Amino acid sequence: MIELDCLGRRCPLPIIELAKAVRTVEVGDVVRVLADDPAAANDIAAWCRMKGQELVSAADTAFEVRRIS
Repeated sequence: MIELDCLGRRCPLPIIELAKAVRTVEVGDVVRVLADDPAAANDIAAWCRMKGQELVSAADTAFEVRRIS
């Protein structure tokens, strides 16, 4: 698992960082995004649906995304 510290960054920056990081991990691996922008919860979930990735968990400011493809 890799962790991206996007605390204090406004969207779309956490999504951009997530998109870059997902390409660097193996299928099945998890990217953990720390983001405190209020839009992050909706944006990360929407990005996962659009890109076919799995949102494993979303709690407070931590979001875990599993690479599916």
